[in-house]
Amino acid sequence: MFSKKAWQLAACCVATALLTTVTIVGVEGVLLQKLTGSASESVRFLRTMHLLKNNYNGEVDNHTLFDGAIKGMVESVGDPYTVYLNRKDYKQLSEMTNGTFGGIGIVFGKRGDDYVVISALPDNPGALAGIKSGDIIMSVDDVQSRTLNMEQMAQKIRGQQGTEVLLELKGKDGSLRKVRVIRKEIKNPSVGGQFVPDTKIGYIRIAVFNESTVEDFTKEYKKLEEKGMESLILDLRGNPGGILDAGVGVARMLVPKGPIVSVIDKNGNKYEETSSLEKVKYPLAVLVDHGSASAAEIVAGAIKDTKAGKLFGVKTFGKGSVQSVYRLDNSTAVKITIANYYTPSGVSIHNVGIEPDQVVELPDTARKDVQLQAAVEYLKQIK
Repeated sequence: MFSKKAWQLAACCVATALLTTVTIVGVEGVLLQKLTGSASESVRFLRTMHLLKNNYNGEVDNHTLFDGAIKGMVESVGDPYTVYLNRKDYKQLSEMTNGTFGGIGIVFGKRGDDYVVISALPDNPGALAGIKSGDIIMSVDDVQSRTLNMEQMAQKIRGQQGTEVLLELKGKDGSLRKVRVIRKEIKNPSVGGQFVPDTKIGYIRIAVFNESTVEDFTKEYKKLEEKGMESLILDLRGNPGGILDAGVGVARMLVPKGPIVSVIDKNGNKYEETSSLEKVKYPLAVLVDHGSASAAEIVAGAIKDTKAGKLFGVKTFGKGSVQSVYRLDNSTAVKITIANYYTPSGVSIHNVGIEPDQVVELPDTARKDVQLQAAVEYLKQIK
């Protein structure tokens, strides 16, 4: 049992703790109250911090506490694309941006609690190891995916060239498998073009929308045009998107005069990209699938809404939000979803996707590209 002196000492400690909390609230609490609009919220935050520092049976420092508070605040909005980048995350992101890291050539997004492969880029390590669009990433190097945010997932999959990463995947049929992949420099040519054999139907595939896409697409388009192109197939299957301006630049060559895409923020501020093309030059068919996302969906949505062409394949992924990265200081940042994309008819594709005009499934066991075949037959009929 405690002695009377011990009880007095305990009471004194409680009183001191309460006095300290009140003092803290009197200084920092004013700032917090301005943000929360509530004195009680400020007191809860500061008292929790004070209790942890003084009562937790372990080491606690201010940096760790504030890092956790910021992380929790950002994640509480419930958007997988809005994430906090702590010192380690931001450093790794910077190193990867500077080209010191390799990867396996897959692009993923989030549906509900699952991380889903949007695209496994052809001729890159992931695709060569059998990773396919639609696979669910269950774990990376035995770390459960559901414990990671988007940036942490990306950073675990990327890494030094020549190193190995272990992924546990769930296929479309529900089967689980583990795949070991060696990271390499990712090669992903943006644009490729040719004629469909024995026809004057041009075929252009855009694998991703990057800085060179508009220039590369223009070259391929003009090359086919000079050789007598009469109609065009645009293949956006497995295209995870990329740079908004690149998607808009391609759409301007295909979509008639009018809106291409609108970007609207939370305050209703609207920014619109438009086309000045007087007339669609050639009959157009567009191939899409579950791996067509973001900028690819902007192009496909504009073509469908303006009836500039017809979409073939299966429903697109549904990534229609815009993110910006804001630095908090020299070593941390936060990436925030700031707006949504809307097609010319005013439809948001986020978490919805785009339904093709003609649904054509492409089974894994298919020996022929039936989606491409359907597009070719359509263009032959409208010559």
